[in-house]
Amino acid sequence: MAEKGKHASGTDIRRYAWSELVWPLVLELGDAVFTREQYHAKRDRVVAAGGPGATVHKLSRGLASLLQKGIIYREDDLYCIHYRLIPYMRLGAVCDYGTAVREVKHRKR
Repeated sequence: MAEKGKHASGTDIRRYAWSELVWPLVLELGDAVFTREQYHAKRDRVVAAGGPGATVHKLSRGLASLLQKGIIYREDDLYCIHYRLIPYMRLGAVCDYGTAVREVKHRKR
């Protein structure tokens, strides 16, 4: 089986960080904003639970990549999801990575 390319690997890491860490944390808190401490606590729980890609390094890369893509924003010690994702949060809906990307890209049109 061939190895994944650089971009496919990055997408997998971003997808994992979103689906296993960031979105569940947002739903847990019921808020579009979370602190670095809340992120670290959730990250540590995800890493302890194990699973594919569950390392501190990979999750940190995933978070950085989500920031770069504009899906989440950071100001000092606070992180915030993109405003177009807030209705999903308020409904407690599942918002997979593909949906998040489509919503964020929609704003650029």
